[in-house]
Amino acid sequence: MRYATLGDGGIKVSRMALGCWPFAGGRVWGPQDDNDSIAAVHAALDAGVNFFDTAEGYSDDSNSEEVLGRALAGRRGEAVIATKFSRTDQDPHIIAERCDASLKRLGTDYIDLYQIHWPNHDVPIADTMTELLKLQESGKVRALGVCNFAVRDLTDILECGVIVTDQLPYNLLWRALEFAIKPTCVANDVGVICYSPLQQGLLTGRYASADDVPPGLSRSRHFHKDREQSIHGEDGCEEETFAAIAAVLEIADEVGEHPAKLSLAWALAQEGVTSLLVGARNPDEVALNTPSFDYDLPADVEKALSAATEELKQILGHNADFWQSPSRMR
Repeated sequence: MRYATLGDGGIKVSRMALGCWPFAGGRVWGPQDDNDSIAAVHAALDAGVNFFDTAEGYSDDSNSEEVLGRALAGRRGEAVIATKFSRTDQDPHIIAERCDASLKRLGTDYIDLYQIHWPNHDVPIADTMTELLKLQESGKVRALGVCNFAVRDLTDILECGVIVTDQLPYNLLWRALEFAIKPTCVANDVGVICYSPLQQGLLTGRYASADDVPPGLSRSRHFHKDREQSIHGEDGCEEETFAAIAAVLEIADEVGEHPAKLSLAWALAQEGVTSLLVGARNPDEVALNTPSFDYDLPADVEKALSAATEELKQILGHNADFWQSPSRMR
């Protein structure tokens, strides 16, 4: 397993981060056994993965923070925990309370990376940041990050203090970051943590057509507005999306590698990327993904993958919000 460092704080993280949203089960992910989730965490630790990402809002059939806390009992010192507080909890008067609630669920007295889950444009970011810096000074939080912050919001918060990461959707089928957001991160030494690096399974070749994709996953802006759970109101680009997937699969076949392995390696190779969030619901899924993080993608293959998905990038455009239009990011 390879590692990177968050900002100047010296926090060493594996380039594979275990995304713990699936631990919640529920409407998006379907039934999930807590014992499988706990076993996935243990398998990740044993494989050298030390970075675990969750959120207070990942709470449906189970609470992801609570499950992760149970999994790390006795092994907390091996882990870097990243969690998030919700858009509705950015009122400066309740931030400390929300942090304490997360600490309790996680069964720990500090959070390594505390992140704002989505920007809240009704609350001055300077007020939110003041409270976050207090938490950092108290030792309850080691480093601060944001999620889903585009150029304007990221620039605004950087004027208030040090942010070491911006967690954003990024993969071969979703490259909106490349227009402006990722260059801004690189210029300000803000590491990009990529969520959905396999576009929620599309880049594995699991689905032959848009109709095969389950409702919880077919609500992104790739898909038509009439798809179940969709809230973006756009016509989508289903034909172009699956043409891009077919091109990726063809390249993978030519080089004799799994498309998921190539897709993860492509994302890791992009400038400014610190870690990829990979969801795994059991030890077998952990084992399936870890080899990708020791693989060096040949330059010509990286170039071919980029070319194969360039048209889709242009169609989807600058809006980096997976699920909504107009974008919640600015």
